[in-house]
Amino acid sequence: MAQIEQIRHSIIDKILSIKNEELLSAFNKILSSNNETSTSLTKEQIEMLKMSDADIENGDLISQSEIDKMDAEWIN
Repeated sequence: MAQIEQIRHSIIDKILSIKNEELLSAFNKILSSNNETSTSLTKEQIEMLKMSDADIENGDLISQSEIDKMDAEWIN
C-alpha cells in the first residue's frame, strides 16, 4: 500500500506545479470519467455468469491442454 501512496503523492505534487489551465482541465476530465465508468450487465449476461459458476461448482470443466488437443485433432 505504501507504493500506492507514493505514486499518489507524486502525482499530486506534479499536478500542483502545473500552470496550464487546459492541461489541468483535461486531467480533471480524465479523473472524473474514471468514476463514471461502470459496467451494467444484461439479464442474459448475468444468467450466463450464473451458469458458468454452476459449471465450475459441478466440475464441468475442460482444461486448456484438452482444448488444444481437440483443436489440433479438428485441424488435422
